[in-house]
Amino acid sequence: MKDSKDVRYMKYKAIFFDLDGTLTNPEEGIVNSIRFAAEFYGLKNVNELKPGFRKYIGPPLLDTFIELLGPDVQQAEAAVAKYRERFAPIGIYENEIYPGVVETLAKLKEKGYVLCTASSKPEKFVDTILEHFDIKKYFDYVGGATMDGHISKKEDVIDYVLKQTGFAPSQVLMVGDRMFDLTGAAEFGMDAVGVLYGFGSREELSAHPNIALIDDIRELIKVLEN
Repeated sequence: MKDSKDVRYMKYKAIFFDLDGTLTNPEEGIVNSIRFAAEFYGLKNVNELKPGFRKYIGPPLLDTFIELLGPDVQQAEAAVAKYRERFAPIGIYENEIYPGVVETLAKLKEKGYVLCTASSKPEKFVDTILEHFDIKKYFDYVGGATMDGHISKKEDVIDYVLKQTGFAPSQVLMVGDRMFDLTGAAEFGMDAVGVLYGFGSREELSAHPNIALIDDIRELIKVLEN
């Protein structure tokens, strides 16, 4: 049964979700795949550095490998390809869905929201992960980065999804776990909610535009009701 709230009077018509650190926890697969590529290209002391790889969950991979390996863009692009050699068949499944995600997506659909992803992960991988966890059925549009890096930064992904779906920024709420989600939304004057169970700290998220910070995805329902 549909929620009694009239869709015409909802502040937001659509919700754009980040994927990594927001809907699923991909830490094992991403960190292991970064290590695989970084070792191949000669990064020293990988075991000691590995705990710090967590911070690279969210930003574009090209930026990650430039930071790790140096300013040679061609080498960084090759490292991205090497990363995907492991990630595509193995790392993509070293992942788990966060508690409360399924019930929250179901409730949002019941209330009439249009749900989309706006991830810096390549769209084909986003699609595979949503299918793997059987949550693609809740999404009206799956948006992500391009494999060639033409669209990779969060603001570019958001711009792309806005154009594909036809929503005005004022009609959309962005939900994500890193500052890139909040600043990307702010580029378009969109409201954003930061989630604190992902890979961004409270300090990081508090320093950037948001209408709320939540500890559990299920709290998003209350934010929308208020």
